[in-house]
Amino acid sequence: MTPSEYGFLKQFLKSRSGLVLSDEKQYLVESRLVPVTRRTGHKNLSALIADLGPRGSEDLKNTVVEAMTTNESFFFRDKTPFDHFRNTMLPNLLEGRRSQKRIRIWCAAASTGQEPYSLGMCLQEDRHKTAGFRFEILGTDISTEVLEKARTGVYSQFEVQRGLPIQMLLKYFTQQGELWQVSPELRAMVQWRKLNLLENFSHLGTYDIIYCRNVLIYFDQDTKRDVLQRLAKQIPEDGYLVLGAAETVVGLSDAFEPVPQHRGLYRPRKQGAAASPRLGSAFPTLKAMNS
Repeated sequence: MTPSEYGFLKQFLKSRSGLVLSDEKQYLVESRLVPVTRRTGHKNLSALIADLGPRGSEDLKNTVVEAMTTNESFFFRDKTPFDHFRNTMLPNLLEGRRSQKRIRIWCAAASTGQEPYSLGMCLQEDRHKTAGFRFEILGTDISTEVLEKARTGVYSQFEVQRGLPIQMLLKYFTQQGELWQVSPELRAMVQWRKLNLLENFSHLGTYDIIYCRNVLIYFDQDTKRDVLQRLAKQIPEDGYLVLGAAETVVGLSDAFEPVPQHRGLYRPRKQGAAASPRLGSAFPTLKAMNS
């Protein structure tokens, strides 16, 4: 791959997905795109890159973007965001939504589905406390391939062993040979949709909780600011935004403020006096669930 070809690829990926690659990442691009050239019948990377121009196939462009998108995920990843969900967000929203009886949750970088299904399992475990409420969980991702996997809810033995307590595996999954499938009841709790965060998503409406974890780290500063400002318009004043451990709104957006002592958890900044989050404690922690 020539320097000019790599320069074109960097700009192509940034414009299509927000992914920012340094000059030192050329090896990564080559390792992920060489298999694509074999599948698509291109002679080499140069031929593949030549077909990504204005007249190139949209299917090919999407294939290249999906090959370069990181889709690392596992059940109850990092634990803390799910403790926040059960101990803080859910109790407060159950109180604040007593009249509407509806809570909407959006996982904005759902990958292969472990995060939305983990939230669904939390709700199932606490259904005696959420009786009468309707929950809507939406999982979106830029990749059609990972969304199809999420929709089917079929995972390998390795995937279900990563973060998933054994009692939950046996309770919410059915074994199919060497694979495990999410139960129909749990699958029915989540809707899936392809979505690029660089594009307009206002049509989705408002969500009480938005999980947008481990995706902003791949964007440049301007793109992060833009995405955060648009996310702020999708969350009601008493809603929540959840970011990854390595992500923050500090220095990027004044539309959110951190929830004190809750790493990665943010609320829309109220006009005037700053809000003082009311912390719930009625729900057991994920650690207790796993014991």
